[in-house]
Amino acid sequence: MHQYLDFEKPVAELGNKIDELRQMSDPNGVNIAEETARLQEKAEKHLRAIYARLTPWQKVQVARHPQRPHVKDYVAALLTEFTPLAGDRLYADDSAVIGGIGRFNGTPVVVIGTERGSDLDSRLACNFGMARPEGYRKAQRLVKLAGQFKLPVLTFIDTAGAWPGIDAEERGQAEAIARSIDVCLEAPVPLIATVIGEGGSGGAVALGAGDRVLMLEHAIYSVISPEACASILWRDPKQASVAAETLRLTARDLLRLKLVDRIIPEPVGGAQRDSQAVFNTVRQAIAEELQPLQKLSSSRLKELRREKFLAMGREVLSK
Repeated sequence: MHQYLDFEKPVAELGNKIDELRQMSDPNGVNIAEETARLQEKAEKHLRAIYARLTPWQKVQVARHPQRPHVKDYVAALLTEFTPLAGDRLYADDSAVIGGIGRFNGTPVVVIGTERGSDLDSRLACNFGMARPEGYRKAQRLVKLAGQFKLPVLTFIDTAGAWPGIDAEERGQAEAIARSIDVCLEAPVPLIATVIGEGGSGGAVALGAGDRVLMLEHAIYSVISPEACASILWRDPKQASVAAETLRLTARDLLRLKLVDRIIPEPVGGAQRDSQAVFNTVRQAIAEELQPLQKLSSSRLKELRREKFLAMGREVLSK
C-alpha cells in the first residue's frame, strides 16, 4: 500500500475513492471501470501539478520517503553475480555500509553504498543508514581493492549523515570520513557516485568524491539537515522549511552550482512510485558516464578529479 506525504493529500483522497470503487460488490448501475479510469486520470493530473512545483522542503520529504528504493534494491536491480564483502579488517563490520563485487552490464565493478533499511528491524540493524568509523574504513578497503584489480567503483549515497555517537567519536569518526574522501580522490580507477535519496553532511561526502556525481531528481545533498540548520540559526527546528530553501540542497540547485554533474529524472510522484523505471534510468546514466572514464589512464583520472573538486565554489565566490 502506498504511503502518501502530507502535501499529496488531494491524490490520497482520490486514491481512497478508487479503492472504495474497486471493493464495491453492488455497483448500482455505476460503470466501475469507467469511473475508476476517470478518477485515476484526475489523480495523475493532480500528481503532475504537485510535483511540477515542489518546494525544497517537500523535496526533502520525498527524498526521505520510506518506500523509496534503497541501496540494496539498486544492487539487486543493477548488478549480477554480486558478492558482498564485510569488515574493515580493524574493528568490525558496519551494516550501514554495504559493499562488494559484481557485474554492471557485464563489467566487473566494486559497489559501495549506505543502506537505511526498509522496515524497523533492518533500520535498527543498519543504524538508519548512519555509518560508524568501521563503515567508512570498510569503504576505504573496497576502493583500494578496486584500485589493485583495476575495477571501476560505483557508490550509492542515501544517509542522513555519519553516526554522531560517543562510540563513533572514540573510534575516530572524523579521521575515517576524511580518509575515505582522500582514498576516493586518489582512486586510480573510475569512480561514479549517485545520490539516490538523502545525501547528508560528511557521511555522504565520504562516498561522493567521484569523477562523476549523479543525483536523482528528487534527492537532496547538503552539508547539514534542514532541522539541524534551523536549530542552529534560529534555535527553532520548526523553521526547517526555511532552512531547506536557504541550503540550496535540491538537484537543480546543485547542478547550477556545479557540485553535481547530472540529474537523473524520476517518475511523476518520485522513485517510490515506479522503482523499475528508476533502475532503468539510473543504469543508463551510469553506463553513459562510465564508458568515457574507462578510456582514461589512472594519472589522467586523478588529475581531472583533482581539478574538478578544486574548482568547486570558485565561480560562486568570484561573483
